[in-house]
Amino acid sequence: MARMMLARRLAAIMLTAALGACQGTFSASPEGIPVALESIDGAPAPIRTALTEELATAATDRKVDLVGASAEARYRVRGYLSTATEDGETKVAYVWDVFDSQKRRAKRLEGSSPAPVASLSSLDKQALAKLAQASMGEIADFLSVAKSETPPTAEAPIQTAEVQTTEISPEEDGVAMQ
Repeated sequence: MARMMLARRLAAIMLTAALGACQGTFSASPEGIPVALESIDGAPAPIRTALTEELATAATDRKVDLVGASAEARYRVRGYLSTATEDGETKVAYVWDVFDSQKRRAKRLEGSSPAPVASLSSLDKQALAKLAQASMGEIADFLSVAKSETPPTAEAPIQTAEVQTTEISPEEDGVAMQ
């Protein structure tokens, strides 16, 4: 009976420790990973400007280091916006392509949000803030996971084994052949 209680206690301690380790993984911060917002296509200039401002605010809230498009960054983000109406409801659809420093797409984030307007040019500050918060939340989640991984490095040179040769005298060669 005492052994069973001890085993249960040990199992509970191990489970608590394992859950604590998981908690640390999910609450990682994207802080310290520079991200450049390169473009937002599909929206008129005033909406792009307003959305960029809202994304900057959302980035600050989530500790995402948003840098200018010409700055060095570990990731570069390109966005695409559109509207679609289904069953009388208009939605703003967004796609964010996140590229690594090697210009390879590392992640595509996409989603949609109901919008009280029929076109992108009619989006108000509240709708843009909601879109920016949702978008930056997904980007921050991706960055948090990426931060825990090893950053991409230049490919290491291929190393080969060195071959050592020794001279074999004709006498030794004859012995080896026998």
